[in-house]
Amino acid sequence: MVGSSLRRRANPQDREILRLAIPAFGALVAEPLFLLSDSAIVGHLGTAQLGGLGVAGQALATLVYLCVFLAYGTTAGVARQVGAGDVRAAIRQGIDGMWLALAIGVVLIIACWPLVPWIVDVFGSSPAVDSYAQTYLKVSLFGIPGMLLILAGTGVLRGLQDTRTPLLVSIGGFTANLILNVVFVLWFGWGIAGSAWGTVIAQTASAAVYIVVVLRAARRHGAPVRPDLTGVRGAAHAGAHLLLRTAAMRVVLIVGTSIAARMGDPEIAAYQVGFQVWTLLAFALDAIAIAGQAITGRYLGAADVRGARAATRRMIQWGIGCGIAFGVAILAVRPWLPALFTSDDHVRNLLLGSLILVALLQPIAGVVFVLDGILIGAGDGPYLAWTSLVATLVFLPAALFAYGAGAGLTGLWLAIGAWMVIRLITLGLRARGESWLVTGAVR
Repeated sequence: MVGSSLRRRANPQDREILRLAIPAFGALVAEPLFLLSDSAIVGHLGTAQLGGLGVAGQALATLVYLCVFLAYGTTAGVARQVGAGDVRAAIRQGIDGMWLALAIGVVLIIACWPLVPWIVDVFGSSPAVDSYAQTYLKVSLFGIPGMLLILAGTGVLRGLQDTRTPLLVSIGGFTANLILNVVFVLWFGWGIAGSAWGTVIAQTASAAVYIVVVLRAARRHGAPVRPDLTGVRGAAHAGAHLLLRTAAMRVVLIVGTSIAARMGDPEIAAYQVGFQVWTLLAFALDAIAIAGQAITGRYLGAADVRGARAATRRMIQWGIGCGIAFGVAILAVRPWLPALFTSDDHVRNLLLGSLILVALLQPIAGVVFVLDGILIGAGDGPYLAWTSLVATLVFLPAALFAYGAGAGLTGLWLAIGAWMVIRLITLGLRARGESWLVTGAVR
């Protein structure tokens, strides 16, 4: 009787959300786990090396995640085609995104290699940190094409409502990265360059797996795989607003790292670890947002507005619950976490303070990331672009004021909190309206 009553009360959206979100969770946390494992290994080389990893990791993440539209835009477009019943067209659209990813990756290597010293110098870190940051970034550039192909390939599979395969690829990639880092850094003694090479090899191998999986799907459904210039241009155009959205968000993260670097080597080291914890949880929360992209795109492609609304309400509830759980978990492990990354007492104390604010922001982040994913799935790029810009314009003066007032990392994390609150307000208002609910195979 009790089991029957629970089944009646269960939300009908839960099974679909969890089917997509649970595997997506594992796949999403793989990327921050790459850097967390790198941080744990490199951190034992010294504070300057850990700071160099922080600066280079932020620069690399900026280059790669400016192109996150390759995953998000592809997920939304492919899901709409699936909802409309045309799987062949869905795969063709995804392949266009993968060709675009490869082209962008090659261009970024050529353009960024001579600019590495300038890119690192922007963060304002000490000469000791700069040296390690340049070494890591120069090697890591060779992994960018693989990273972008992973984004596009993941978008194809998510749009096809498959988040299990990306999970399996991510587990393999993380395992390979960890093993290679231990061998290259601790056994071969290659230092921070060994950490970078381990990540490059693991990312490139993961990209190769995505290529094989998508090619098999193309053969199965009769989709052409040759590059189609019209389709590639269409993929680039569809991602333009998401690119602007991501650029505005990356400004926040770059400025945050730059300010922490100017505070001193212990501060940038502590911020590096605290930010990776934040990123790990952000990607975990984004698992529900990924489900939102796939589900929302499919419902709107099938012209099911009521289904899209119901899924939105339920995913927001999931976001709040997960945010609270993650915040409690951070506070529980906070006394022991810093020791995993550094033996420097000053860095440990700074990190202990930062983790309190990271924990308190998790419920807000839970709602923000879910709403962001839902609107991406709906193809609401223009709104996401300008609201991200507004939130960034709130963060910048707050962060600069915190730095000028000598508020330290606490002030910097409070500025990040203000940024998140503005995003919560703007995304919440949009989700309450009707303008984003555009139906059809193409928005």
